[in-house]
Amino acid sequence: MSDFLQFSLALAVIIALAKAAGYLSIKLGQPSVLGELIVGILLGPTVLDFLHFTIFTDNHLGDVIHELAEIGVLLLMFIAGLDLHLDDLVKSGKVSALAGTMGVILPIGLGYGLGLLFGMQAQEALFVGLVLAATSVSISAQTLMELKVLRSRVGTALLGAAVFDDILVVLGLSMFIALTQSESGLLQVVWIAVRMVLFLGGAGVLGILILPRLSQRVASRDIAQGVVSFAFVMILIYGWSAEMLGGMAAITGAFLVGLVLTRSQVKDRIRSGVSTLAYAVFVPIFFINVGLSVNARQLLGPVFWLFLGMTVVAVIGKVVGAGAGALMAGLNRQEALQLGVGMMSRGEVGLIVASVGVQQGLLTDDGLAAIVGVIIVTTLMTPPMLRALFAKPRSQPKNKEILPEGESK
Repeated sequence: MSDFLQFSLALAVIIALAKAAGYLSIKLGQPSVLGELIVGILLGPTVLDFLHFTIFTDNHLGDVIHELAEIGVLLLMFIAGLDLHLDDLVKSGKVSALAGTMGVILPIGLGYGLGLLFGMQAQEALFVGLVLAATSVSISAQTLMELKVLRSRVGTALLGAAVFDDILVVLGLSMFIALTQSESGLLQVVWIAVRMVLFLGGAGVLGILILPRLSQRVASRDIAQGVVSFAFVMILIYGWSAEMLGGMAAITGAFLVGLVLTRSQVKDRIRSGVSTLAYAVFVPIFFINVGLSVNARQLLGPVFWLFLGMTVVAVIGKVVGAGAGALMAGLNRQEALQLGVGMMSRGEVGLIVASVGVQQGLLTDDGLAAIVGVIIVTTLMTPPMLRALFAKPRSQPKNKEILPEGESK
């Protein structure tokens, strides 16, 4: 069987099972993403090791699916940005800043203490804290969209806090590597901070001034699905520039371009087209790929207790840390708990930070296996916990004032 036919078969199985599992999950009263994540784990090396069946001989098949999954998470964060308004994000600035900052500080401290407790050197223990400080809200964003509360005060603050988290973790990681591995030291850290500010400022201003008008011009031309293609190209460009120019995660760039295109008069056309593309193909691949990328059976060996300790730290660090920041900024207890739980998932951002540690020799194989386990557990925990917390409207009066979002799929 040719490589293309192998790819076609694998893709057909992945998308079909993802949709079936999502449907079943909704019927059981849970977000569809939970079912898709569980199927990914079943298909992955933990149970079936699907991509290594004898019919799949293409050594690059897993890499191709991984790249498609990366597109999926970019589209997902773009839609999350498109469902917000820049004014909403600015209004939640205080909550986002405090929650994002506290949600980084506490996990770093707890992770460092845990590493020392398990006999790690100070450098490795501190790096473990940095990894546990990372947050990926793509899973939470999808869950909130399904629950139609992304535009609530908590949903808006959550996405803003994730941006602060991304900035602080990248700065912390850069500072750590600069001071321990590089001769340039603090100059490198300053340069990275300048790059971030220039990217966020430049991309934001240019986006607000140009992209809405440009999208309207494209939409007025006789180009088949031109406005959807335009949005897709901008997502890729902003994602690329966020990493290459701004030193940030690509998902931040995708979120930003969605945020500025909320001002476009053809926003509804963009959302409809991109949502169809995303949820029909790329987003299910992303959720399945989380399970395809890991082997949870490794956690049953000597690394189990380290994994368990990291999981406890990961949950407490975000729920208490980000939650405390939200309380300090004026949210009530229920809203602060919702925000803290929404920050729990580490997702692809945690993997990115961990991979840097492996490349730099800052993380052992046991440490990496434990962190991968934390990513799986926090990713699986977040959707059902969010659904349970948002199922109590009487204890969260502020979240009743939600603007229409349109269909999430």
